[in-house]
Amino acid sequence: MRPTSLRALASIAAGNGMRMRRWDFVAAYLQGELQPGEVVYCHAPPGYATLGADGRPRICRVEKPIYGMAQAGRRWQRTLFPWLLEYGFAQCSSDPCVFTLRGKQPNERLIVGCYVDDLFILHHDDSP
Repeated sequence: MRPTSLRALASIAAGNGMRMRRWDFVAAYLQGELQPGEVVYCHAPPGYATLGADGRPRICRVEKPIYGMAQAGRRWQRTLFPWLLEYGFAQCSSDPCVFTLRGKQPNERLIVGCYVDDLFILHHDDSP
């Protein structure tokens, strides 16, 4: 999400009496999936033998995105964004990391902005 979008969300929340919350996904990058046919290798992690029996450096094949991979953030987005769209959210045309969901009443809406592994959620507070 662009910094200008975050400022716009804060302005929308303040102007419409909405609450703005931040939700951090724990281990979000580990929830993504590699694309079919995508093969990624990395060096053995600390604590594992770095040389094989033949004396050559040992490498590992990565099965799921992990922190530090260049592709990890994008793979997480490719997991989250389709879920939001399937649930009925509409993706903003000016910032593809912002989604809106309209309620049954004209003033009901839910706005979600995604920045890395954080969600910024705008909603109306219906509690008394």
